[in-house]
Amino acid sequence: MAVSSRTGLSYCIRSETACYRAGSSRTKEICVGLSYFSRNSSKTTPRLRLDNTRVGCKRSSKRFGFKRGQCLIVAASPPTEDAVIAAEPLTKEDLVGYLASGCKPREKWRIGTEHEKFGFELKTLKPITYEQIAHLLNGIAERFDWEKVMEGDKIIGLKQGKQSISLEPGGQFELSGAPLETLHQTCAEVNSHLYQVKAVAEEMGIGFLGIGFQPKWEREDIPIMPKGRYEIMRNYMPKVGTLGLDMMFRTCTVQVNLDFSSEADMIRKFRAGLALQPHLKQIATALFANSPFTEGKPNGYLSMRSQIWTDTDNNRAGMLPFVFDDSFGFEHYVEYALDVPMYFVYRKKKYIDCSGLSFRDFMDGKLPHLPGDFPTLNDWENHLTTIFPEVRLKRYLEMRGADGGPWRRLCALPAFWVGILYDEVSLQNIIDMTADWTPEERQMLRNKVPATGLKTPFRDGLLKHVAQDVVKLAKDGLERRGFKETGFLNEVAEVVRTGVTPAEKLLELYHGKWGKSVDPVFEELLY
Repeated sequence: MAVSSRTGLSYCIRSETACYRAGSSRTKEICVGLSYFSRNSSKTTPRLRLDNTRVGCKRSSKRFGFKRGQCLIVAASPPTEDAVIAAEPLTKEDLVGYLASGCKPREKWRIGTEHEKFGFELKTLKPITYEQIAHLLNGIAERFDWEKVMEGDKIIGLKQGKQSISLEPGGQFELSGAPLETLHQTCAEVNSHLYQVKAVAEEMGIGFLGIGFQPKWEREDIPIMPKGRYEIMRNYMPKVGTLGLDMMFRTCTVQVNLDFSSEADMIRKFRAGLALQPHLKQIATALFANSPFTEGKPNGYLSMRSQIWTDTDNNRAGMLPFVFDDSFGFEHYVEYALDVPMYFVYRKKKYIDCSGLSFRDFMDGKLPHLPGDFPTLNDWENHLTTIFPEVRLKRYLEMRGADGGPWRRLCALPAFWVGILYDEVSLQNIIDMTADWTPEERQMLRNKVPATGLKTPFRDGLLKHVAQDVVKLAKDGLERRGFKETGFLNEVAEVVRTGVTPAEKLLELYHGKWGKSVDPVFEELLY
């Protein structure tokens, strides 16, 4: 991992917007660029850049061992490793500061889209092996100038600028897109990626399927990728739920990552996407429901991928009721994350199995597997990636939980969330529209939507009618952005107009034209 030093200033610009709140002390600020938190303390919390490099800035040279007025830059590539060893333990304030370092002024808000897809042999419809995947990754790297990401002597991904390609446990191919300004740029990035993958894959007789749950293969048919963290997860998952291995090996999703300007803005968006307005999440699940088959037959759900999460690992997945609390903020999320059981610690290019152990003990240097060793911010960053709620907080918000699908839907999901969360009027209208929804109603939607989609009864109508209003608000929000992005909502506009989800269209084909075979779905949803 490359390490270099750069001289520079750290600063915070004061304003009336609260970006960070910890304990009883409340300092109001917007954090810009290479910034630190000025709190009622004699030392400065390490701060992190807003891009893909990690920066720790300190006035004191004791802790991290570099000179006054300098910043140490560590390239962030998965998995992140500790290039700088802390001489004293991290504090909770450091962990809070990590999250709060994501605050950005509105003009710097960006859109990041991630999507996964299943690779298969075009002739046999069988899953591709790791050896085929390695050949594919090498081909893309050499033809399109990507940097290879290795684990030992195995290629496990690619990097190019702020984009990365990675492998999920069962070989699902994932693009993590760069943070981009407009939906046009995001969709162009997706199209470029799919072109590059297809250009190499077709020569190998490989195709890629856009769907939320593997429609044909049994779990035992799926190869295991040679990544140390997945071996730890594979052994741990059966101890905490019945569907965790299915989540790892047989699901594909699409998500969008969005920014916030302050702690208050983060709270509002978090609640709009998950807690205060979790029905929005279920509307998104219904609109993009695309996983009705398991092992060659209908499974009784429109989104089996969504159902999988109900019994994967409830210590790290699902709804987060504490987001309702008046005390919720960066610090509260840190408290929650500290109590989520660990999976691993990464040291000397190896994963150390710490599954089920406490990050709090790690903070005190009392981790049984690493006695006397203290975590770095890199360990904290890695730990945050092992938490799987419906909305996840890092230095940005991840709106998770839509089924994988064809490329037009890959562009539609970020359009849906950007139109709502990046527009003040639409966001407030959503909050007002659903202010009287009860916790029981929210839980009812979570339970029923994976099976009944937009036809889920709600109050005196159907979820379809609420979805129509929400999509209209998303469209209005996109129009006010002024980038001519409303066309990306056409896919979901058709779904809410008819009330027929993508999964229901697949089921109609299965019972009709396809003669109760799922094999044609590999052609229907081929990228």
